[in-house]
Amino acid sequence: MDNIAHTLVGAALGRAVADRRAPYPALVGAFAANLPDIIERIVAPAGRRFDYLTMHRAITHSLVGAAGQIAVLTLAVGGATTWWARRQGRAAPSWRWILALIAATVSSHLAMDWQGSYGLRPFLPWNDRWYYGDWVAIVDPFFWLVPLVALVWGERLHPVRLLFFATALAGCNGVVLSYAEAASWLGLACVAVSLGGLAGWTRLQVGPGARRAIATGACALLVIYTMAQAVASIPVKRATRAAAERRFGAGAQWATLTDVGRPFDWEPVVASRDTVAGPDWALARHLDDPRVRAALATERGQAIAAFARFLVADVDSSGTGVTVFLRDARYARTGRRGWAAVTVRLAGE
Repeated sequence: MDNIAHTLVGAALGRAVADRRAPYPALVGAFAANLPDIIERIVAPAGRRFDYLTMHRAITHSLVGAAGQIAVLTLAVGGATTWWARRQGRAAPSWRWILALIAATVSSHLAMDWQGSYGLRPFLPWNDRWYYGDWVAIVDPFFWLVPLVALVWGERLHPVRLLFFATALAGCNGVVLSYAEAASWLGLACVAVSLGGLAGWTRLQVGPGARRAIATGACALLVIYTMAQAVASIPVKRATRAAAERRFGAGAQWATLTDVGRPFDWEPVVASRDTVAGPDWALARHLDDPRVRAALATERGQAIAAFARFLVADVDSSGTGVTVFLRDARYARTGRRGWAAVTVRLAGE
């Protein structure tokens, strides 16, 4: 999911796990929840699109990578806070709670990335297979609003905080209401959550004493929301699988892709070796063309083939030489350019 969601959910989850048990749980949780992406940006080469396809959500987003990040960050946070506490003459923080806080929030990144249609490769470096939840879209405003309300409710009411809260809510709602493809009910629901968050904070004034319970409730609400989409997707997946097998046979490929701005709504996609099709579109794949096979043997071709869930190819031989365009039909159905597409020029053709 997007890094705003990772940050806010990480902060709320940090409070839910370790408020008053570990130092700065919301801050540490927000950082830890973004750690897989931070490390990826440090270690991944920049510049070439096919390097991004290979490195994005790679070892940093695997179970082994997450375990390493949890261990290193726990040592860093535990060591730094213990040193500081002793220097101030205070008791050292609990390493057990620091570990629990960091383990929960780093793991939340993997869980939130897996639950969508982009996917995750949890078993790297041994197995590079992608796994997809196909439950929740990569951007979902409730993963902004719910933890944001919970975090603010855990603070004392103050004019500056109130202004910041109202501005953040306005920004979130502005994004949703300006998105033309959003479901008709989504904007109203987000406005209702925002108004309830403002009214609840100004009237209840629950403050720090209940911040852990509030954060726990927010995280539980997001789990319920996610599981509701998971359950709702089951009949859609069954119908899509049946449609794929009726159209293309027992070996057909299929997926129910999430749609940003449309929770509880999925796009069925079915495919054979020759064709990828949705409800109102179809694309020829051309994967058996010798020129496409030659392109797939190149470094660029291998990168997009390993990433793409529904690989499609086009061949252009109109000029001098042959150019093969490879793309993932999830994100590049029309046109030959984009972040989920690569171009391979074949020499000697």
